[in-house]
Amino acid sequence: MEVTQTKAEGLSRTFAVTVSAGELQAKLAERIEEIRPTMRLKGFRPGKVPAAHVRKMYGRDLMGELIDKLVNETNQKALEDSALRPAGQPNVKMEGDIEKVVKGEADLSYHMHVDVMPEFTPVEAASLTITRPVAEVSDAQIEESLGRIASQNTQYEPRDEAATAVDGDAVVIDFVGKIDGEAFEGGSAEQQSVVLGANRFIPGFEEQLLGVKAGEEKELNVSFPENYPSANLAGKAAVFEVKVHEVRAPKTPDIDDEFAKGLGLESLEQLRGLVRDQLAAEHANASRAKAKRDLLDKLDDAHSFDLPQGMVEQEFNQIWQQLQTEMDAGRVTAEDKEKPEDELKAEYRKIAERRVRLGLVLAEMGRIADVRITEQEVNQALIREARQYPGQEREVVQFFQRNPNAMAQLRAPIYEDKVVDHILMVATVEETSVSRDDLFKEDDA
Repeated sequence: MEVTQTKAEGLSRTFAVTVSAGELQAKLAERIEEIRPTMRLKGFRPGKVPAAHVRKMYGRDLMGELIDKLVNETNQKALEDSALRPAGQPNVKMEGDIEKVVKGEADLSYHMHVDVMPEFTPVEAASLTITRPVAEVSDAQIEESLGRIASQNTQYEPRDEAATAVDGDAVVIDFVGKIDGEAFEGGSAEQQSVVLGANRFIPGFEEQLLGVKAGEEKELNVSFPENYPSANLAGKAAVFEVKVHEVRAPKTPDIDDEFAKGLGLESLEQLRGLVRDQLAAEHANASRAKAKRDLLDKLDDAHSFDLPQGMVEQEFNQIWQQLQTEMDAGRVTAEDKEKPEDELKAEYRKIAERRVRLGLVLAEMGRIADVRITEQEVNQALIREARQYPGQEREVVQFFQRNPNAMAQLRAPIYEDKVVDHILMVATVEETSVSRDDLFKEDDA
């Protein structure tokens, strides 16, 4: 077996590898002798199948397995002997006629290309100064949150029989929908409560109920939207025959102990405490996110080194694919829409380079600090991921367990957060008081 480095440019390395046909045949013979004792073929006693027969029947498959194994072992040895850390899976390019190699008529020759990790010394975490904005939870914020909770628990009380419905009222109706005079499936209901202005029905339905009163009968003329989910109704005109049973006025509950008890709590004071804790948690998460952004900006400014182009290309492709999806869905800014593709690609490649650079820096800082994640932390993340797919939790867990790359993607953000937390503990963190609005304001970048 011969391994020769043929190229070393930047972080790119290329090795030429040759394994003689004789060595391959010797390894094949060893493999045959290894499996012969366990073989059971018709016409032969167990474990007594002749080596020549095994070679004739299974030699091609066994040689294929040997080549795969040798390529992996040789690649690993080349990297270890050269003291190189790969920045991704090696790219193997076979030379010559692989069929002749399998038949034992030619040497195995191939080139192995690989990007290696850059050598750099990360900045000392203790030398960093990070700005962390913080915002106090005010009584006004608590009252505002309580008001939203009360609004979400609005009750509706019957109006006088002569009262007409206004925006915000709930109207209790029976209705039958018809297209071309024929009732259609799913177009009828009894004792249906419709909140006027909630926009939960097709356009025009709620608007035509403004001004109705109990006991009134009315026809509503509407058209289903062109993009309506049911294709047999999309874009069609319909008439709904409506009978009004009752008009109900909204009543926001008083924020008191009784209201808190209706939510399953002991008192209004307990409810206030829970709201305060929730707001404080929101502030803490936003504060950490801003501190992390400042940390990443400072780490990016403090480091400049060559990047493995394979990693950059992979990151860029993921970003670009996501951008294309967002464009197709119409969820990109007008500014991005108007930019030439070359300009957009250049901008997003810089983003990819920043992500790769920061990933390498955080990984190295975590290695130096001996930051580790536990299996319990990974399992908790896996459970959270699985719960996002109700009814398919087992399939999700099995998918991650069977796919090392998917599991690695699950572990990566856990590790990153632990490294960030470590750095924030070691670095100098300067807190600055800001308003809640400023705390949650999106960064310009």
